[in-house]
Amino acid sequence: MAAVAAAAHAVAPDPRVGAVFLGGNTLHTCSGAVLDSTDGDLILTAAHCLADGYDTFFVPGFMENAEPQDFWRINTIYLDSRWAKGQDPVADFAVARVSRDGGGSLEQRAGGGFALGAAPRAGTDVTVTGYALGTGGEPIGCGARTSPDTSGFPSLPCKGMVDGTSGSPWVADSVIAGLVGGLEGGGCREDISYSPPFDDALIQLLHRAEVGGPGDVAPTDVNDVC
Repeated sequence: MAAVAAAAHAVAPDPRVGAVFLGGNTLHTCSGAVLDSTDGDLILTAAHCLADGYDTFFVPGFMENAEPQDFWRINTIYLDSRWAKGQDPVADFAVARVSRDGGGSLEQRAGGGFALGAAPRAGTDVTVTGYALGTGGEPIGCGARTSPDTSGFPSLPCKGMVDGTSGSPWVADSVIAGLVGGLEGGGCREDISYSPPFDDALIQLLHRAEVGGPGDVAPTDVNDVC
């Protein structure tokens, strides 16, 4: 009997995973995750989820709606030079610093943050949680096993990872080992997702963000490869 393909389904919100709102606080266009960091104010998302000139917000544990105090403004973004200069999909990841009126720590609000891990080997069990493009709504998730790497990008067979799930963390053994992004912006088909191959460059990016170095300017427009 053929194996049943994994499929995304509604899941309970994880306070460490949230929706990214680009251009205001109504439409969420991507997903992201809270990172374990020195000041507790950093998130990880896909670089192609961010564009210069737009007010961008993050809501951890988003479920159906959010109050004004739930929105954390993305103030500073950190990009790998390969993405900043040429939107190289191998560097389709971004670390961003957030804050909100009233202060406080995002990581405390989320009850913790994720550590970063290395790109998963083929056959690694991964759990993905994110948000479909839209207003309102609830998180969707998928648990699947990574496929053999034939493209240079880790891949994950799972149906229903639709627009808006870009930036969703791939969690393996409690650490983020990838995110929906990279090749074809994470995949042009809804039954397979890709991740940029995590490497030392991402760890260095996180370090630069933690020490408060100057941020980067995102491209004004991101190429639509699909």
